[in-house]
Amino acid sequence: MAEALAEPPPGPTASLNAAAPAPLRILLDVIDRLGRLDGWIGGGCLLALTSLMLAEVTTRALSNVLPFFPPTISIAWEYSSYLMAASFTFGAAMTLRVGGHIRVVLLLKNVPPPLQRALEVLAAAAGFAFMAFLTSAMTKFAYGSFIRGQVSTSSDTPLWFPQAVVTFGMLLLTLQFLARAIQAALGLPLEDHRMKASPVE
Repeated sequence: MAEALAEPPPGPTASLNAAAPAPLRILLDVIDRLGRLDGWIGGGCLLALTSLMLAEVTTRALSNVLPFFPPTISIAWEYSSYLMAASFTFGAAMTLRVGGHIRVVLLLKNVPPPLQRALEVLAAAAGFAFMAFLTSAMTKFAYGSFIRGQVSTSSDTPLWFPQAVVTFGMLLLTLQFLARAIQAALGLPLEDHRMKASPVE
C-alpha cells in the first residue's frame, strides 16, 4: 500500500485498480463507477431537499402577504425527510472511496506496513459484513411495505419507494466496503482523491 501511494498520481482517466487481475479489475472499476454515481445522486437529493425547503419558506412568506396563497406545501416535511435519508445513504459510498469518513488511525500509523494492510482488510471486511446485514434487513423491510401496500398518512406515497431508494444507497456502500477489502488485500490504493471537489495538495 505504501509503495502504491509513493508512485506518481495517475491521470484523470487511469484506473487505480490497474494492477489487479483482470476479473477483479473489472469488478473494482464497476464499483468505483457506481461510487461516482452514488455521489451524484446524493448531491441531487441534497439539491432537491434545499429547493423544497426554500419553496416551503417562500410559500409561507407569500401566504402572509397574499391571503389566497396556500400557507404551506403539504408534502414538504414528509418529502424532505425522504430526501435527507437518501442524501445520507447515497453520499456514503463515494465518501468512503475518497477517504472522507472519520477514522481513528493511531494504531495504523504505529504498526509495520504488512500489519497495516491486514488491519485495513479486517476493517473493510467488518464494514462489509455490517452493511450487508443492514442492506438485507432494509430490503426485507421495504419488501414488506410493498406487499402490505403501506402508504404515508399525509400524501399516500407508497412507503416502499423511499425505503427502496435508501436500500439502494446502502447496497452501494456495501459494495464499496467489499471493493476496499479487495484493494487492501491486493495492495492497491484505497482512496481516489480525484473524486474530491478540489485536488489534494
